[in-house]
Amino acid sequence: MQFAENLCKQICKYTDYDCSRAQHFVKLSQTGHLPAETGGKMNAILHEVEARRAEARLGGGQARIDAQHAKGKLTARERIEVLLDEGSFEEFDMFVAHRCTDFGMAQNRIPGDGVITGWGTVNGRQVYVFSQDFTVLGGSLSETHAQKICKIMDMAMQNGAPVIGMNDSGGARIQEGVASLAGYAEVFQRNIMASGVVPQISLIMGPCAGGAVYSPAMTDFIFMVRDSSYMFVTGPDVVKTVTNEVVTAEELGGAKTHTTKSSVADAAFENDLELLMETRRLIDFLPLNNRQKPPVRPFFDDPGRVDASLNTMIPDNANTPYDMKELILKLADEGDFYEIQGAFAKNIITGFVRLEGQTVGVVANQPMVLAGCLDIDSSRKAARFVRFCDAFEIPILTLVDVPGFLPGTSQEYGGVIKHGAKLLFAYGEATVPKVTLITRKAYGGAYDVMASKHLRGDFNYAWPTAEIAVMGAKGAVEILYRSELGDAEKIAARTKDYEARFANPFVAAEKGFIDEVIMPHSTRRRVARAFASLRGKQQKNPWKKHDNIPL
Repeated sequence: MQFAENLCKQICKYTDYDCSRAQHFVKLSQTGHLPAETGGKMNAILHEVEARRAEARLGGGQARIDAQHAKGKLTARERIEVLLDEGSFEEFDMFVAHRCTDFGMAQNRIPGDGVITGWGTVNGRQVYVFSQDFTVLGGSLSETHAQKICKIMDMAMQNGAPVIGMNDSGGARIQEGVASLAGYAEVFQRNIMASGVVPQISLIMGPCAGGAVYSPAMTDFIFMVRDSSYMFVTGPDVVKTVTNEVVTAEELGGAKTHTTKSSVADAAFENDLELLMETRRLIDFLPLNNRQKPPVRPFFDDPGRVDASLNTMIPDNANTPYDMKELILKLADEGDFYEIQGAFAKNIITGFVRLEGQTVGVVANQPMVLAGCLDIDSSRKAARFVRFCDAFEIPILTLVDVPGFLPGTSQEYGGVIKHGAKLLFAYGEATVPKVTLITRKAYGGAYDVMASKHLRGDFNYAWPTAEIAVMGAKGAVEILYRSELGDAEKIAARTKDYEARFANPFVAAEKGFIDEVIMPHSTRRRVARAFASLRGKQQKNPWKKHDNIPL
C-alpha cells in the first residue's frame, strides 16, 4: 500500500491535472493486477510511462496554457475532449518528438511535437482527429508533426471514417527548412486522395498562414472562430512589404472575410465551444464514407403532415419576394435545417435537412436577395455543395424560384458563363436521387440549370403558381412584338395573353417536363414519398479517369 501511495505522489509531481490516473494505478496495485511493494523493473517502467505522459499532456507548459485560456481559447486537448464522446478518445504517437538539431532545437524536444492525433466517436460513430497545439512551438509543422497527421489520415481512408482537423498553427517550422515543406506536401497528397472518399472537416481555431491554409482549402467544410482564427497565404506584414497595403489580420483573413467575401469558410462561430458543438451536429448529417449511406435518425414528425400555410406562401404580385427558408423549415423533420455558407451568396441557400430521419441536401433560390437570380458566387456555392452531396450519396432537393442569371458587365467580365456552367455540370453528373420543386419562376437557362428534368431529375414537381418560360412576359412581348411598342394598349393585351399562355406550369407538364402539379399544402408528403421511392436508385456515368469540370 505504501508503494502505491508513493507512486501516486510521484506521478502527480509531473502534472497539474488531478490524480485520477495515478489513483487508477493505486487500485490496480491493491487488487493485485500490478506488483505490490516488491519494487522491481515494472514499477520503474510504470513510473516513467506516467511521467512521460504527464509531460506530453502539459504541452508547452502551464504558462502557455494559461496564455491560451486568457485569449478565450481552449487547449488542443480540451478541444478534443469537447468534440468527442466522453472517454472515447484513443491517442496515437504521444511520445513522438522532432529530429531537428539545428538552431538549438536538440534542447527543445517536447513529446507529441505540437499535434495530438488519434480517433474517437461522435454520438457513437467513429472519426479520426488531429489537434494542433499552439503552446508547442506555435503549433508549427515539422517533419514528425506531419507524419503523425498522415498516419491518422491513412487510417481514416483504410477504415472509412471522417477526418477532423483542428488547425492552430503558425505554419511551417522554419528551423526544419525543406523537411517541413515536404511534410506539408505529404498532408496535401492525402487530402487529395481522401477527397470524395471520407468527409474531411477543417476547424480553424487560430492562425493559419502559408502552407497551413492549403490543406483546409482541399477539405469539404471549413469552420472558423470569430476574432481568433485567421487564414491567409501571406500575413499583413508581408503584404505591407510587397504591396505597401496596410491591412489588419482580421481584414485580410478573418472569419468575416472568409464567410462573406472569399467563400473559403463555410461558417463562423463565436467561440471554440460553439464551433465544436456545431461540428458534432454536422457530423450527424454525414455518412462515414462514400460507400455508406448517411445515418438515419429517429424522427417524430409525420411525413404526411399537411401545412395549409404553404397555400398562401407565394405573394399575389409576382415581383414580391418571400423567404424560401420558411418553406425549407416547414418541409424538414422537426424544422431542423443545417445551413452551409449562409453568409455568402445569400441569393441561393444550401444545407442539410432530414426527411423521415434521412439526410437530404437542399439547394434553393432565395427571392429575398437579388430576386433569387443566379450569379457567379451563387453558382460556385451551389455547384460545390451539389458535388459534395453526389460524392457521398446524399439525395438532393432543389427548390426553384429563379428569374434567370444576373445581367451586367461585372458578371460577364467575371466569367459568369463558366461559373454558371459549374452548377449545370454538377447537377448533370450527379447520380443521387434528385427531386425538384418549382414554386414560382423558372425562366431561361436558369430553368435548365436548376436540376431540370433534362438534367436527369427524378421527380420534378411544380406548384400551381409556377411560371416556366424563356423569360418574363414583359421582356418576351417587347421582343416578339417590337413593332407594336408604341401602342401601350396593344402591348398590355399581348402581355396578358403571354401570361395566360406561359405563366403557369401546364405547358411544361403537357410535354412531360413536370411530373406533377402538386398542391402546396401537401408538399412535405409528396417530397418525402418521392425520396422514399428513390432509395434503391442506381445510376452510373460513363467510365472516365475524371471529368473536366470548367474550373
